[in-house]
Order: sequence, then C-alpha cells, then structure tokens
Amino acid sequence: METSILSLIPIILTIGLAIKTRNVLVSLFAGVFSGVLILSTGNPITAVKSMVGDYVMAQLLDSYNAGIIVLLVFIGGFVTLIEKSGGAEAFARCVAHFVNTRCKTQIAAWIAGIAVFFSELGTPLIVGPIFTPIFEKMRISKEKLAWIIDTTASPVCVLIPFIGWGVYSMGLIKTELEALHITDITDWTAFIHAIPFQIYPILCLIMVPMVAFSRKEFGAMAKAELNAQKGIFSTIGNAEELEKKSMVLDNHTPLVVVLAPLFVLFLTLFGILAPQGFPVKQVPGGDFRIALITGYLFAAITMIILMAFYKVKPLKEGISIYIKGLGKLFECILMLVLAWGLSSVGKALGTSEYIVQMAEGNIPAWSIPAIIFIIGALMSFSTGTSWGTFAIVMPIAIPMAVALGAPLYVTIAAVLSGGLFGDHCSPVSDTTILAATGSSCGLMEHMWTQLPYAMICAGVSIVGFIAAGVTDSVIVTVVCAVLLVIVYNLAGKLKGVSVKNLNIKDIEKLEAEEASQSV
Repeated sequence: METSILSLIPIILTIGLAIKTRNVLVSLFAGVFSGVLILSTGNPITAVKSMVGDYVMAQLLDSYNAGIIVLLVFIGGFVTLIEKSGGAEAFARCVAHFVNTRCKTQIAAWIAGIAVFFSELGTPLIVGPIFTPIFEKMRISKEKLAWIIDTTASPVCVLIPFIGWGVYSMGLIKTELEALHITDITDWTAFIHAIPFQIYPILCLIMVPMVAFSRKEFGAMAKAELNAQKGIFSTIGNAEELEKKSMVLDNHTPLVVVLAPLFVLFLTLFGILAPQGFPVKQVPGGDFRIALITGYLFAAITMIILMAFYKVKPLKEGISIYIKGLGKLFECILMLVLAWGLSSVGKALGTSEYIVQMAEGNIPAWSIPAIIFIIGALMSFSTGTSWGTFAIVMPIAIPMAVALGAPLYVTIAAVLSGGLFGDHCSPVSDTTILAATGSSCGLMEHMWTQLPYAMICAGVSIVGFIAAGVTDSVIVTVVCAVLLVIVYNLAGKLKGVSVKNLNIKDIEKLEAEEASQSV
C-alpha cells in the first residue's frame, strides 16, 4: 500500500483515546481496527475478519510473542505468591532498618532495578511488588516507583550486548554492514562502540539519583509526591482488594521466604545459560526466555514449599494461589497483543515510512544522528515499540551515515536511543504498561508523571547528538551529563517543588498524629 497521511490515523486515534478515556485496551482496539478498516478499504466485515486472523491471532502464533506471553504467565504466578505470602512486607521490614529516608529508599529501588538487568519485563514485576510496601511506608508515591523501575528496565537492557536487546540489535547491524560490504567492523564491535554514545538511556539512569538527592519534583509527579506524604496514594482495584492487601502487613513471614526463591531464580538462570558462555558471550533470545521461565517456575515451587514449611500458607493453598496468579497479568497480556497488532498495522500502512519520508531531505552529515534520534523517538512513542523502530530505522540510518559521512557509531546509538524513548514512556509500550502494573500505579498516571523527566533527558540528548555528530567524541556524553544537572537544577528553581526527605522517625510521628486525629 502506498504511504499517505491516512497511515497516521491509527496512532493518533490510539494515543488520543488513551489520553481521553484512560482505557488503554479500548484505545488499542480502536487503533488496530481503524488501521485494518483502512487496509480493507472501508469494509467492516472484512476488517473484523482480518483483524482477528491477521493482526491478533498472528501475534499469538509468533514464536517471540508467544515466548513473552508464556514468560508473563509464569511471572504473574510468582508475583502473586510474593504478594500473598507477605514476603515483600518481610523484605520491607528488614530493609526499613537501613533504608530509613525517602532518598535512600529511592536509591535502593534504583540499584535493585539495575541489578535485574537481564529482563526489561522482569524488572518492573520483580522490583515493583517488593518495593511497593516500602514506598508506602516511607510515604513515596507509586508514580515515583513506576518511574524508577521503568527507568531501570529498558534503559539498562539497551546498553547490554549479551541479552535479547543486544542480540536483536546486532542482528540488524550485521545485515546492514554485510549489505554495504563493510568487513573491518563486526556487529559486536559496532554495538560496543555505540554504547558510550547512547546518550538518552545513560541520562535516564543518571536522572533517578539526581532527583532523589535534590528532592525537586515537577508537575503531576510533584502533586503525587505531596499527596503521598499526606498518606494519599493512587490505587488500582476496589476497597475490598486494598483491605485484603493491607492485612498481609500484619503477618510475620520470615525473610527467607522471599529471598530464597529469588536466589533460586538467579541460580537457575545462570546455571542454564552458563554453559553457553553467559554472561560473557551472546545467548540466543529464545534460550534466554526458556531459562527465565524455568527460573520463575523453580522459584515458585521453592516459595510454595517454604510457605508450607514456615506455616505461612498450607501447601494446597499455596498451589491454589499460584495457579490463580498465572492469570494475574491477563489484562496486561491483552494490552501487549493489541500493541503488537497496532505495530503490525502500522507496518502494513507504512506509518513509519511516512514519518521518515516527511523528515528526509538534503541534510548535512553532522545532523544525521540528531535527526535519526528525533525520528526514532517520534516513531517509537507513536507505536510503543522500540524493537520495531530499530528494525525500520536501522536499515535507513546506517546506509545514510556511510553514504553521507556521518559518524557510524553515533548514528547507531541514535537509532537505539530514539527507539528506546517510546518504549520508555509511550502509553502503548509494553514496559510502560508493566512498570505501572508492577507498582500498582495507573497507566496514564505513570505516563504523565514520567514524561517531564523523560523530555528533559530527550532535550539534552538532541543537543548531545548534534555535538557528537560534529566531534565524534565520547566526551560529549560526559558533557551531556553535566548539562543535565544544570538544566534540571535550573528547571527546579523555576518550576520545581521541594519535597521533604522524611526519615522513619518523621513518618512514625506523622502516623501517630494521624491515628490520634482519627480517634
């Protein structure tokens, strides 16, 4: 199909409805259907049949997507066990002795998110449930937790060569290098040399501790943080579910119930993949997902046994909780399937190609990285897929860089950074959805509170890619980090709101005052 402005309708409709209705499932469905309707030349019956067969079922039958769905099912079961066992609260009680201020709590979540580097999907669903009770105890908003775990998910993964992100990206790079008959640079070398130029993810990772220490917040995040200090949190679910969840805080689950399964998870993961050279060598994405699924299964079995041993839950009840938890992320899976369908519809309509065509022209070589970053950012935000953006932009960016003399490694980094932007903060991105899910935060609340911080990083990144396009020097990234500090502090003075760094004694005093007022 010849590309036209009609190709933008599904994306505009999806994002518009998501913002207006805050119902992502309905918005995604409407976006996919509108695109298929265009492809079906307005025939609604044909559109429905095509949507089901070509854009929904096809996603379920795709081996990569199926692996992600199965992984989510097992993660859902494990996360439910953590919640129902009281293990997360046990961890909270233990950590509270060390993480005794709001600043330290945020830094702890940031470190934990980076530590779970192996999966952008696992990070929000492991770190989120464990830190939710700690953040509530320390009067930190769920929106802040969602931002932290989202910022330590994809931005970490895109920098690592031996996991799925790196393997996938190097495959795209290799194809273009071979097509251009470039033999003195390997895909591995190109990816490694591009890492220091991945300005956006590096700045995102720097932003978290900077915000935690400075205590300056903006817009919706400032409001959420001030509400949290008053004990007002955004919630998902009904009052009965919240009451049940709060009751877990009264148990005395041993810390080993949550730590031992996590140890089993990592031991299984590394035990299965170590013979293939992990983490030093590349591991196929399929093998990595199988290892993760196996790890989550063994971790769940360990937790069920420990729950029975310590008389937290009977064995039968533990198994029942796990089985019910396997469907915990059903709504999330539906969102992912529709998000993948929207991406496929966009490809059929030529949405990405149309965006690229609008941006193409006679441009100087030094400006290519910055332009590629902007195109990738717009495309990935619209589609919610970084990998899809990589697949479309990389075959354009590398030949352009080689033909016009732009810095190759900087251009590759611009593709990865631009594609990451949408994956990081688009409302139709899987990691954005999962970060909100893992922190029990509303999806749109997460998007609006995160966006100002992401835009600051993106703005500095554009300046950085212009400078790197001229100099081809990694010093630019260091300068960008300094510039980020300057811009953030300036914005903090003009528009920021200072949030108190409450410690555990301050919070206990607040709780006592609130209790006396309620009597």
